[in-house]
Amino acid sequence: MQLAHARTVTGTIRGTLKTLAAGLLAAAFLAPAAATAWEPTKTVEFIVPAGTGGGADQMARMVQGIIQKHGLMSQPLVVINKAGGAGAEGFLDMKASTGNPHKIVITLSNLFTTPLATGVPFKWDELTPVSMLALDEFILWVNAKAPYDDVKGYLAALKAATPGAEFKMGGTGSKQEDQIITAAIEQKTGTKFIYVPYKGGGDVAAQLVGGHVTSSVNNPIEAVAQWRAGELKPLCVFDYQRLAYKEPVTGEKSWADIPTCKEAGLDIEYLMLRGIFGAPRITADQVGYYVELFRRVRETPEWKDFMQKGAFNTTALTGAEYRSWLGKAADTHRSLMETAGFVAK
Repeated sequence: MQLAHARTVTGTIRGTLKTLAAGLLAAAFLAPAAATAWEPTKTVEFIVPAGTGGGADQMARMVQGIIQKHGLMSQPLVVINKAGGAGAEGFLDMKASTGNPHKIVITLSNLFTTPLATGVPFKWDELTPVSMLALDEFILWVNAKAPYDDVKGYLAALKAATPGAEFKMGGTGSKQEDQIITAAIEQKTGTKFIYVPYKGGGDVAAQLVGGHVTSSVNNPIEAVAQWRAGELKPLCVFDYQRLAYKEPVTGEKSWADIPTCKEAGLDIEYLMLRGIFGAPRITADQVGYYVELFRRVRETPEWKDFMQKGAFNTTALTGAEYRSWLGKAADTHRSLMETAGFVAK
């Protein structure tokens, strides 16, 4: 009896300690940040250099909601879409905001592609790198009614089609990530698409559901609702490995069930940046504030759930590692775009 009582007491103590530890852990990221050398004194503008409904817009609004829900900032964070010129409007606005710590931008790979494609006077290193939030995947999507269920069947239909007349690839913008991947498919297969640009990934998914294009290379988060509804189906993911998420998305498949394009017979890999930058020449303390803010955002359960539902690669970088990654990515995009003939003369 005494042994049983001791076990009961021990169990109670352990339970109390676990509860206390959980409470402290929650408080660590939900409580207001410790005093820092700098923090915002007015509303912070969160620039999205893309249209509404797309992946960058969805991520920015998720971040905004998390910050508001958990009280992670003492000042409001307001999302502002500036999609003009394939995002050039947003980047030039940031470039012109030298020294303004109350403006940040969420970037995708148009950070590299837009200046190359348009000749707009902007380079990524004119802004201040803050944090890589994640890397986004690209998936080859087709309408659920398509007569093929794999890449082999898709490529056979593509090669049998009248060149440039029957197969339409829908994508976000011109000479951006989606069209770069499309050009890579053409180069690998010796085929030709009609590329149809739209303002955002949400529009692309809707057009594919409506049968107005034959396929797309949308991000997972931009087409998952249509996949779940049985309107679209994924053929392959443009990554070097399969996605890690094994929970079912539909009644039959999870993200992890989607083969890589390489293993399916289409040897192409491409991942897209989801990162945060500040304006030129903001201070180290101001950068540090945002680094800490986004670290805390990534620790919330809402963010982790968002990462899983959108099938993101959760790589996160700051400081010298982030800047090094950006330099390499810039070189890679220049090479891809020169090969595709997308660089402005």
